[in-house]
Amino acid sequence: MAAILDNIISEINKIGDCSYYGRVSAVQGLFIEVSGIRSDLSIGDRCTVFSADGRKISCELVSFRQGKLLFMPYGSLEGVGLGCRVEVENAAPVIYPHSSWLGRIINAFGEPIDGKGPLIKGGTAYHIKASPPPAAFRDRVCGKVDLGVKAVNTFLTICKGQRMGIFAGSGVGKSTLMSMMAKNTDSDVSVIGLIGERGREAKEFVEDTLGEEGLAKSVLVLATSDESPLMRRQAAYTAMAVAEYFRDLNKNVLCMMDSITRFAMAQREISLSVGEPPASKGYTPSVFAELPRLLERAGPGSGNGTITGLFTVLVDGDDHNEPIADAVRSILDGHIVLDRSIAERNRYPAINILRSISRTMPDCNTPEENQIVSKARKYIAAYEDMAELIRLGAYKKGSNREVDEAIFYYPKIEAFLSQGKKERVSLAECYEQLGAILAVPYNPA
Repeated sequence: MAAILDNIISEINKIGDCSYYGRVSAVQGLFIEVSGIRSDLSIGDRCTVFSADGRKISCELVSFRQGKLLFMPYGSLEGVGLGCRVEVENAAPVIYPHSSWLGRIINAFGEPIDGKGPLIKGGTAYHIKASPPPAAFRDRVCGKVDLGVKAVNTFLTICKGQRMGIFAGSGVGKSTLMSMMAKNTDSDVSVIGLIGERGREAKEFVEDTLGEEGLAKSVLVLATSDESPLMRRQAAYTAMAVAEYFRDLNKNVLCMMDSITRFAMAQREISLSVGEPPASKGYTPSVFAELPRLLERAGPGSGNGTITGLFTVLVDGDDHNEPIADAVRSILDGHIVLDRSIAERNRYPAINILRSISRTMPDCNTPEENQIVSKARKYIAAYEDMAELIRLGAYKKGSNREVDEAIFYYPKIEAFLSQGKKERVSLAECYEQLGAILAVPYNPA
């Protein structure tokens, strides 16, 4: 009860001395044109439009045109007409995270949408579009994150504060892989941003994937595909702001977003609407400017807390060199590539080991662990180089010793890489199992 009263008092204190009003002068496509406001406003400021049917529609200032203000709504424009009142909001684009948010589902404004009652607000404001920590004051990446997935734990070990992308076409299993890691991680806190997700999948993700135990240490930020581009874009910023709050509490945070591509698409919709010219495949220059501003916020902080980022990327037409995939890959510290051909032969997770890489992994591993991974990769590469000849029966046993060894070990490595959705294998167990397959002894430190 005391916390609720504190929230009420905090909201009352935010009320300004005066209010500024304007009127809707035109509605064009996704825009509301407003005139009559004499307050000093800048891009990103918000207002509330009062529709004819009494609804309140929150909007964001995105452009100026001939002395008029152009706002884009966070909701539907139904009921908005000429002369509707527009009130400037006093609140800055911030949220007030609190530790009690664990186990809750919130929207892009930091409001509860799970029916479990109001959220307690913290005492510190976190800006939605905060800047990343200064590079010179950030700690180095160190230590490992156990994600419970054999292929990732061994071949693509992720370190605390690392940022990884999961690249795949549609229907190859990136959401399933992310859900496995969300449930099995040993991180202190998970912050999961579902950006532009199918509405029916949200409850399935919470009940079937996370379960009560996983949800208890997670915060979900949800913006479904039917919501406005502003809501979808802001959900990504809100998820990162919540992750920064827990990082500042010296927690090791696993921040997952599904997907960065939908964030980029939302930004493209907004940019094209304000008249920004497209640059590459319809994506505007501002899309490529916003990506690093979002992704760079993940990583180690200046204290003991870290944000380990996992970002899914939906590659258009299975083209891994399309603009968004290429831009994201250049920013992140590694990439996990899911291959449709591997999924078609029913090996899940369908991770292509040879095309995937973790840039921080060699420095975090022991020489013994690097030796095991290097040997396994060598056998996979040798087999894949000769795969066509082997399948056709054109390869003669004894022609190449390395290929002969690869033919012997490859099926065992493939079986090791296959993992059920509900199966969890720890880091130490992963290296022990792979070392046993390759006849390389492994003694965990």
